[in-house]
Amino acid sequence: MKILVSNDDGYLAPGIMALAEALAPIADITVVAPDSNRSGSSNSLTLDRPLSVFRAANGFYFVNGTPSDCVHVALTGVVPERPDLVVSGINQGQNMGDDTLYSGTVAAATEGYLFGIPSIAFSQVEKGWKELDAAARIAREIVLRRFDALQKPYLLNVNIPNLPYEKLGKIVPTRLGKRHESEAVIRAQDPHGREIFWIGPAGAARDAGEGTDFHATAAGNISITPLQIDLTHVAQLDALAKACHD
Repeated sequence: MKILVSNDDGYLAPGIMALAEALAPIADITVVAPDSNRSGSSNSLTLDRPLSVFRAANGFYFVNGTPSDCVHVALTGVVPERPDLVVSGINQGQNMGDDTLYSGTVAAATEGYLFGIPSIAFSQVEKGWKELDAAARIAREIVLRRFDALQKPYLLNVNIPNLPYEKLGKIVPTRLGKRHESEAVIRAQDPHGREIFWIGPAGAARDAGEGTDFHATAAGNISITPLQIDLTHVAQLDALAKACHD
């Protein structure tokens, strides 16, 4: 099995190192990741400047661009053979509910999916890398499942509680929950006295009921959510057609 590994925390992040180490015994892996932290970059591609690809001493490739850039460049110009799987993570912090729209971790996996390759995004629920070895072990187990029953390509979003391996619950198929709207921006001043704004924290969970990713991870289980990219609001089509013809 050939696996392309990326992330949004950067090629030096503990999460991608743990993930690569966990997958190396079971696959031929290539790591192509951003040169620095690109969290929250979503599915953006860099179109206003050329990208550069470098190789670190440990063999990882790193790119001065976004997670989507990394996977795009890897699949079209760096990796000689098409991988069987694209894996992203392990992210420092959860990507649940509405987070998936902003997440660079999910975006890297999404780029693989858009190229027709099965893809999985992995995140830990809490920041700080606590119990990272356990998360990496779970990631390897999930990759080994192969999910042959799923239509390919598939796009899976996995969130793993920061618990020791022995205390982790089961792997639970979930739907995305929903958050309240984000908190207000944080106002500050730069050294020159100019007003600046920091994006505020994400909103608390609004829909965290049974069946959601929030509910599963709160119970100590591993949440795995199948994602799709078609944003069409199908239920609105008939009403829209009527409105267009009135």
